[in-house]
Amino acid sequence: QVQLAESGGGLVQPGGSLRLSCAASGRIFSIYTMGWYRQAPGKQRELVAAVGSGTSTNYAESVKGRFTISRDNAKNTVYLQMNSLKPEDTAVYYCNAVLRRDSAYGPTAYWGQGTQVTVSS
Repeated sequence: QVQLAESGGGLVQPGGSLRLSCAASGRIFSIYTMGWYRQAPGKQRELVAAVGSGTSTNYAESVKGRFTISRDNAKNTVYLQMNSLKPEDTAVYYCNAVLRRDSAYGPTAYWGQGTQVTVSS
């Protein structure tokens, strides 16, 4: 099995910063993309940022210039540095990884359990 363990959520004031981490563990052959999605109450889950196996990154327009995604391939870990946080960033943030558990398997998407980020004064 594969597990994605997230950490780093919490309560922060507007303008503050948080850093999310997500470590993938278990039977992993290779990881293609790792990323973060978020879901606010009453809204659909949306992509926040993603990083490929190289250095390619993709960001939602709403977080460009404020959030930075990075990846440590040796640790199978992805990070999301969130600066200049706004109340509208409040949501449950989910880690996502597209990976292969074995050379015989095709790529499959896995999700973390989610971590709450609340931006409020």
